[in-house]
Amino acid sequence: MPNTRAEPREASPGRTHRWRSILRWFDTADAQGYEPDGDRVDWLRATPFIGMHLACLAVPWVGVSVVAILVAVALYAVRMFALTAFYHRYFSHRTFGASRAVQFLGALVGASCVQRGPLWWAAHHRNHHRHADTDQDPHSPRIRGFVHSHVGWFLSPRGFHTDWARIPDLARYPELRLLDRFDLLVPVGLAAAVYGLGALLERVVPQWGTNGPQMLVWGFFVSTVVLFHATVTINSLAHRYGSRRFDTRDDSRNNAWLALLTFGEGWHNNHHFFPGSARQGFRWWEIDLTWYGLRALAAIGVVHGLKPVPAWVAERARR
Repeated sequence: MPNTRAEPREASPGRTHRWRSILRWFDTADAQGYEPDGDRVDWLRATPFIGMHLACLAVPWVGVSVVAILVAVALYAVRMFALTAFYHRYFSHRTFGASRAVQFLGALVGASCVQRGPLWWAAHHRNHHRHADTDQDPHSPRIRGFVHSHVGWFLSPRGFHTDWARIPDLARYPELRLLDRFDLLVPVGLAAAVYGLGALLERVVPQWGTNGPQMLVWGFFVSTVVLFHATVTINSLAHRYGSRRFDTRDDSRNNAWLALLTFGEGWHNNHHFFPGSARQGFRWWEIDLTWYGLRALAAIGVVHGLKPVPAWVAERARR
């Protein structure tokens, strides 16, 4: 009789790609290669990111309270500082020193921002400086336009890739590699904590008018979405709008409004001319909240060795 047993079928490339995209929601270890069309948005992989934005539309249903707004603002401020001070000025540029415990704490708070892990962030940013506003820049508005420089790069297969060759100094820390690989864990933990806080306040001080769902929407989703888009204005807007004090090979610009929004990152032309300083507002009137925070931490011994702006830098300024 003929053999009627069905042979196992290999999974189609499309199905394999879908499962790999879903797997990467939880474990980024499989994101080290990227497809030839690596600049196209991987919509399935981007689903949690899109869902986070859609969750903000729940505001009319959960309502608003003073305490929910205060928590949202506080989480924006704390996490923006973690991004600018640690993800950027420490991990990406090594502009000051910190103990291993402080390094991990900065990475932990930074990981709660839903902007992936510290190793991924630092590798991408170092490549940005190496190839600023060229074909190899991950997010140049000059090359691929505003939308890609603002958000498209973050949601593409090429954007998921971590260039380990750029971060040998950081990759030797297993705790940082863990945060990087399972980058969803900390944000989920923060979301659960914020929800729990709202539920607790509803029970203990009901007159404050908050609850778990309201605190989750405002304290986590709204705060995180605003934080993300504020951060990436430095990729998109700070390479188009503002003034140029220094002649650099890229389009970086100084923008005071963006500097306020991002705790000093808007002094972007300063930074691209000399990225080795812990300070980005080079002049006294250039407000740099991250620099002030770092000086306060240095004063109490939490961090050390803040690298200053060398005197020769001022001589190279146009004005």
